[in-house]
Amino acid sequence: MQRHPTFLIVVLGFLNALTPFTIDLYLPAFPQIAADLDVAVSRMSLSVSVYFIGFALGQVIYGPLLDRFGRQRPIYVGLAIYILATLGCMTTTSFEGMLVFRFISALGGSAASVGAVALVRDHVPADRAARAFAMLMLVLSVSPLLAPSIGSLIATAASWRAIFAALAALAIVDLALVVFAIPRTYSPDPSVSLRLGPILRTFRDALAQPQFRTYTLAGSLSFAGLFVFVSGSPAVFMDGFGVGPGGFGAIFAILAGGMILGGQLNHLLLRYFDSEVVFRRALSVQVVSGAAFLFLSLTVELGKWETVALLLAFLHCAGITYPNAAALALKPFTKNIGSASSLLGFLQLGLGAVAAALVGVLDLTGPLPMAFVMATCSAAGWVILTMSARRLNEASAGEQPSG
Repeated sequence: MQRHPTFLIVVLGFLNALTPFTIDLYLPAFPQIAADLDVAVSRMSLSVSVYFIGFALGQVIYGPLLDRFGRQRPIYVGLAIYILATLGCMTTTSFEGMLVFRFISALGGSAASVGAVALVRDHVPADRAARAFAMLMLVLSVSPLLAPSIGSLIATAASWRAIFAALAALAIVDLALVVFAIPRTYSPDPSVSLRLGPILRTFRDALAQPQFRTYTLAGSLSFAGLFVFVSGSPAVFMDGFGVGPGGFGAIFAILAGGMILGGQLNHLLLRYFDSEVVFRRALSVQVVSGAAFLFLSLTVELGKWETVALLLAFLHCAGITYPNAAALALKPFTKNIGSASSLLGFLQLGLGAVAAALVGVLDLTGPLPMAFVMATCSAAGWVILTMSARRLNEASAGEQPSG
């Protein structure tokens, strides 16, 4: 059955939103969960880091499976694992159990995200992929806009355990959408090997592709600021500035709105400029905003709303760089798109997790740790893009699609 492209993107965006909901929905309940599981609130950030790690590993697991068995079946299995592990989070009575179930749920839930990216490339021509990813970002950005506020309401009305019941229900809805709303257009490829050696060679070949390597690394470093914010914001705003769960949800909504505006601006810019130009200029603006955030964090005592404004500028740029980086990285591929998209996701999550961990490692207070890591990541992304620009320009004329 033929589906309208916009409908498909909304469905895929809903599928891709499972992970941000899983991360953001329970953040306002950190104090409640910590008290119930008898741990310090600061240790709750480990449950976020563990999810990032499991999600990153899941990226490289599901890519070859999506190419070998088709898109639907691996997503079915992944969502089933996610549902069972999330119910485990709901019923656990120990912090260690929470960490284990969060890790397993991340391994399962990553199938939804890898599958959504691969399905975009299945249904959307390469020259329109950047706009499709921008629409995907719009749907994706609604999750942090709503999730913390919804999580705060659920935790207040019921308990933190009901939050995980809601996440399991969301995964069931996603499963129904995959079954009934997404056409089966990709034919499984039995030639795709599931042995470790060929899989690693496929990933190596993808990394050897200059355009994939450049835009994956530069885009991942640009997008790492979002992970830094998610990991560091509870300590900065709830502990440092004394913001309550409701206020924290409102701040999340403001910053998510900034990313939504970035995605919409990107959609407009792509009518007039090539994706490469939009990405380069947005990354340059992000570098400037990150440097300003770091400079002000070092020289003045930033207040709550000054910090929000600086984060808004930085994350607004991430809303522009993310869809362009994803589209440009996957553009050269006509085969093994699932594997390439999984490697893209693994590097995004891996670099994001490292950046988020640095915030906790730095023995600094206030917004300075976030500012330092954000500025460093965006600057590193700009350096990679600049150093690779000449090589990409030389190769672009005669480059042939590769698998």
